This record gives sequence, C-alpha cells and structure tokens, in this order.
Amino acid sequence: MKKAFLFIPILLFFFSFAPFTNVNASNGTFTSGQNTFLLNGKPFVVRAGELHYTRIPKAYWDERIKLCKAMGMNTICIYLFWNFHEQQQGIFDFTGQKDVAEFVRLIQKNGMYCILRPGPYVCAEWDMGGLPWWLLKKQDLKVRRLSDSFFMDRVKVYLKEAGKQLAPLQIQNGGPIIMVQVENEYGTWGDDQKYMETMRDNIRQAGFDKVQLLRCDWASNFFKYNLDGVAQALNFGAGSNIENEFQKFKELHPTAPLMCGEYWTGWFDQWGRPHETREINSFIGSLKDMMDRKISFSLYMAHGGTSFGQWAGANAPAYAPTTSSYDYNAPIDEAGNPTDKFYAIRDLLKNYLQEGETLPEIPQNPEKTITIPTISFALTANVFDNLPVAKQSEKIQSMENFDQGWGSILYQKTIPACKHPQQLVLKEMHDWATVYINGKAIGSLDRRKGENSIELPALKAASRLDILVEGMGRVNYGEAIIDRKGITEKATLDGTELKNWKIYNLPVDYEFQTKAKFAQKPANGPAWYKASFDLKETGYTYLDMSSWGKGMVWVNGYNLGRFWKIGPTQTLCIPGCYLKKGKNEIIVLDIDKPTKTVVTGLNHPILDRIVKIESKDGKVKKSLNLNGANPVAAGTFTSENGWKSVTLDEMTTGRYFCFEAMNAQNPDDHSTSAAEFEIIGADGKAISSINWKVVFVDSEETVKVANGADKLFDLQESIIWQTKIGDKTNHPHQVVIDMGSDVKVKGFRVLPRTDKSDTGKVKDYRFYLQEKPFKIE
Repeated sequence: MKKAFLFIPILLFFFSFAPFTNVNASNGTFTSGQNTFLLNGKPFVVRAGELHYTRIPKAYWDERIKLCKAMGMNTICIYLFWNFHEQQQGIFDFTGQKDVAEFVRLIQKNGMYCILRPGPYVCAEWDMGGLPWWLLKKQDLKVRRLSDSFFMDRVKVYLKEAGKQLAPLQIQNGGPIIMVQVENEYGTWGDDQKYMETMRDNIRQAGFDKVQLLRCDWASNFFKYNLDGVAQALNFGAGSNIENEFQKFKELHPTAPLMCGEYWTGWFDQWGRPHETREINSFIGSLKDMMDRKISFSLYMAHGGTSFGQWAGANAPAYAPTTSSYDYNAPIDEAGNPTDKFYAIRDLLKNYLQEGETLPEIPQNPEKTITIPTISFALTANVFDNLPVAKQSEKIQSMENFDQGWGSILYQKTIPACKHPQQLVLKEMHDWATVYINGKAIGSLDRRKGENSIELPALKAASRLDILVEGMGRVNYGEAIIDRKGITEKATLDGTELKNWKIYNLPVDYEFQTKAKFAQKPANGPAWYKASFDLKETGYTYLDMSSWGKGMVWVNGYNLGRFWKIGPTQTLCIPGCYLKKGKNEIIVLDIDKPTKTVVTGLNHPILDRIVKIESKDGKVKKSLNLNGANPVAAGTFTSENGWKSVTLDEMTTGRYFCFEAMNAQNPDDHSTSAAEFEIIGADGKAISSINWKVVFVDSEETVKVANGADKLFDLQESIIWQTKIGDKTNHPHQVVIDMGSDVKVKGFRVLPRTDKSDTGKVKDYRFYLQEKPFKIE
C-alpha cells in the first residue's frame, strides 16, 4: 500500500504535464477538411503560440514550451532561420543553440504539436528577414524571385538541409509537425504564382512530402496568387474586427478552415520610437471572437525573448532598426515570466478546450531574477589603437564586399589641406557614421533621419579622414531588404569622389573583441571597456546601459545585443545561464561616448524611456501654404472598411503629393488616421515607396505611440498614421510626401485603419500632385 500511495503523486505530476491530445511516436494525420482542420480524422482547432528557439537560450526551451501549454496552447509555431544556420556559404550548423530538431522534439515531449515555418524568407524582425548576408556579395542579387538562379539554387540547398533535420518529425512519421509553411506573407511582396509554386515544390522535394502545407498573408492581399494543395491563413493584430478580416476570404473559399496565422499579441520596438504595447481587453476581445467561431490561431508572439548579438533587423521605408529586446508586449515577458496578458489568455481559453484536453498548472520559472552589483570599468582599449590589418580599396565598398557580415567598418584616407570648409557626402550610408579628422570627431550621421552629409573644417595641412560606420539591423521587410552595410555607393568631397582607401573590418565576434590591448588609461573616442564582477548566485538580470552611448555588450563571451542611449530600451537582458558563480567578464564596445563608465544592475527591464536627441527635422513646427495649388482629385470616401481607390481624370506627373483630410466620418471627430497609402503608376500597379520621405505633416502621434506619418508607407497595415492623440485642432489635416523623383500617376489608394475603431477615418479629401515642392513656411 505504501508503494501504491507513493506512486499516486508521481502519476498526478506526470498527468499535470500530459498531452492535450495523443501526441506520441505513432504515425498520425493532419489535413485541411471541410471548414475545419482534421487531426487523425477528427475536427481540431489549432491554438498555437509562436516561440523562436533563436531568441531563447537552449537551457530554457523546455520551460517556455511548458508555459505556452499552461496558457492554453496545443501547438507551438516556429520559424526556421536560414541565416542562423548557414552563416558562411555552404557551412551549415544545427548543433547546440542551433539544434532546432531538439526544440521540436521537446514540443512533442510536452504533448504539443508544431507548425514549422522554414521560409526561406521569414521577416520576424530578424536580420535580413532570415536571408543570409553572404547573398549580398552578388552585386545584382534579386531575392524572392525566380529570375535569380543563384538565389533559387541556394534556397534549394538550404531547404534540403532543413529537411534532413526536420522531415522525420512530420506527424505522418510519428513526429509533432502538423503543418509546414510555404514562404511567408508573399502577398505583401508580389504576385508571382510561379515563384510560390516553385517554393511549394521545393518544400516537398526537401522531404516535407506528407505534411499539410500552409501559407499566410493578409486579408488585403491573400488573393494575389493561388497555391493548390496549400491551406491558407490570414495575419492580423489585436483588436481586429474578425468578421471583416475573413469576409472576402470566406466569399472566395467558403469551405476552407479559418485560421489566423499570426495574431499579433503586441508589437516590436524600434530605436528612437515609443515602446509598443497592445491593450489586454482589445486583444482578448478579438481572440474570444475567434474562439466563438472555432477559428484556429497562432499568437505572435507567445514569448518574444531577445534578439541577442547582431540578429535584430529593421523596417523600411523609412529605415527603422529594431531593438535587441524582443519583449513584444507578449504574454510571457523577456525573462520568461507570465504577465497579466498571460493570465487573461489562460482564463479565456480554459472555456474552449477540446475533447481530452486539460489545462496544466503554470510551471515555475527555473531562474529567479537577481540584481548584480554596480560594475565600474578601469580597463579600456581605444579602437583607433587596436585596428586589424588594413585592406586596400580604390573605391569605397560595403562591408559585404570585404567578407564581413556584421559589425562596424572603418574607412580611412589622407585628404589634402584646404583653406575653406568642404562638404563630405556619403551616398547610401548604412547606418550610423561618425566622421573624424586626425582622430577628432567632427559629427555623426544617422540613416534613420536621412542624413548623409557633413561639413569638414578648413584644413591647414594634409589630414587623416576616418569614417566609422556601424551597420545596424538589415531590413527584414519589403524591397529594401537588399541592405548592404557601410558606405554602399561612394563618398564625395565637394563633389569629387574620394578614392584609394584603407579599410578596417570590426566584426561582432567575441574573439575579435578580446584581441584589443586593454590598459588602465582614459578612453579617447570609440573604445572597448572591460571589467569583471563576482556573483554568489545566478539568475536573470538586466544591465542599465542608459549612461552609455551606442554599441554592444559581451558577458562571458555571449553577445547580449545592441544598446543606444536614445531608447526606448535602456537595458540589456542577461539570462541566468550566461552567468556563473564567482568571477564574470564583461566587455562593452561604445562607438559613441558614455557619460559614465559604469553599469548598474537591475531586476527589471527599462523598455519605455526615450531620450530626445536634437533633430534637424522641424516639419511639425511649420505650416503648409496651398495657395495657388489645385487638387488633381477631390471626393468622398464611404465608411466601409477596405482599400479606397481613386483614379485621376488624366495621367499626371509629379514628385510631391499632398493628401488633405477635410473631415472624418464622424462629424464630431477632429482627428485623422490611415493605415497605408499607395500611388498607382502608369502600369496600374503601386509604385515603390522605398525612397519616399515625409516633408510635412500638420499633426502626428510620436510620443504616446509610434504613429507618425511615415507609417502611411511602411507596408505594415496594422500600424497607422494618426494625428496627435488629444489634439482638438480642426480639419483639414495634411501630409506631404516627396517620392524622390517624378512619377506618372494614374491614381492612388488609401487603406483606413483595420481595427475595430473608427476614430480618424477620412470622409472628404483632396489630393494634390506637382513636380515642384509645396510651399512650407
């Protein structure tokens, strides 16, 4: 009897983590049926949570999966990151932190299913959207297109390697993988059905020849192409109107299962912009709407984690690099702790469990949060005193041309004496540059602001010119994804191209940082700082980097990611498994200038502190004078959701356009909002917005939320332009955009906000287009 009673608690513990359903080593089936998915022949609603094995230290994979299950998920959705596994062409690594097959096996061990999204393009606010940097060494590279045989050949090699690792884990082989996604959100990129058919076939040929395939797009573009044999999912965010999102889809596919492939729990943060959050009630409201309709979903993200090292990406246009913290305002925070959003989701989903499912207890975080002692730095190493061997180049080139993937690059040459100031122009500088004359900083240039020129002082003698360029995250979205780093075209001095450069490559590898010769001396300019600190216990912790300028941090050899004084993120997260009892090492590379060379430990993150830097941008303080300007179109939009298309009376050429909202659908509403704006060219298609720039807006919200006017053309439908919250200024509201060159315009399209709110939706409008700039006074 004693043995029996001892066995009962063991059984209870086991069953508290038992599968929702029978996920075991026997072969199973998962298919797209009539208005439902079928798991082993029975209706099944997918409740997935997205986790990224790349953003979670391997030591915590199992615990994060268990947390998702306790939140009410029955499936884990994962991206596969090509550039994480093939960092040098032809060299694949699926070991250690990169052992994605082990991650998938842990999903099965925890009684859950898996949706695999191998790309090759994944977006994910990840460097180059998951595409490897070495592709950029091909000067005429075209990605996500059949026309580039090099790209397509390398994709095929990558997918075959992925298949070797993961195809054995399809449900039909006894594994947990129930669906594999083909490409990712291709409708926002193009409409080449042949390309997508080829990608589908590549997936099959890589070994995923049994599993149900999936594609995901948006409600506004899913119909751009068809893909036989592939289920479809739509992506949208918190607070969305579920009926509106699926309305057109149900009309075209009345018998297909409904699924939200990415239900955005929050949003990602970008340097210099407000911290993004999504309100719980709005999020839960739309999730309940889906559950009541038995619509499958995947929470993006269930837990974001951290984009350690160089992996955080960027959006464009306009260029906006992403912070290393990928907290995402997700239900599980950056350190793996449940949030209020977690408990709200769990409380909702307990009412929608399917046959055989139970909700397990919430597992305890294996790592408590600690506060490390303040660290002072005595050892320094100046960058200019620790340069690697120089390379010679007649013309200035990007870092990829020197076989460098990430980090900073220094361009150096001697320029002659000059009695007057000269204008230095860096054409296509990516992404943050500091210019030095004889080791003294003259100033910095920021790609986010479109800065590319700086005045050099008069020089009494020949002088050394140094241009230190930091490459931040590569663009992970849209056609700007071809994003080489450094100075990617040329540098000119008073119009004359500068040639014959010395090039110094400064990569992010830990080994390179350790080669610097540290000494107890004051730092001068960009420098490394080194110290040690002792711990009696380990745990998750945060470093307060707010007194530092701009750079990266390595602790015990682990690259924690980027810091930048502008915020909103002012901390770097250290997982407890990166620390050790006793002596720990920390190296800080600051390419700007710290105000204090100390790091303070915290037991919480700082995700929402913006530090305003003086800006050359004064557009909000000015006024627009439309006297003498004539609109080329004027009219009234209906109140329904969806794109509003306007065709001009005749083809008109212009470079600058002004969209003027005369009033809102609600006559008592003083605000204006819009999600996306497209200019339709002579061929009837939307022209590229990659070179667009906002030159005037009368009102925009950039303090409480990141809803500036540039959100009109950021290709992200869930992020809107809206006038300043609380601003009671009467209409009209206006935005002026420079398209970068003259364009033949056939018409334009406007997408109103896509959430449940009607605030700011435009009713009457005017549209101006001209070749010369508008009068801004």
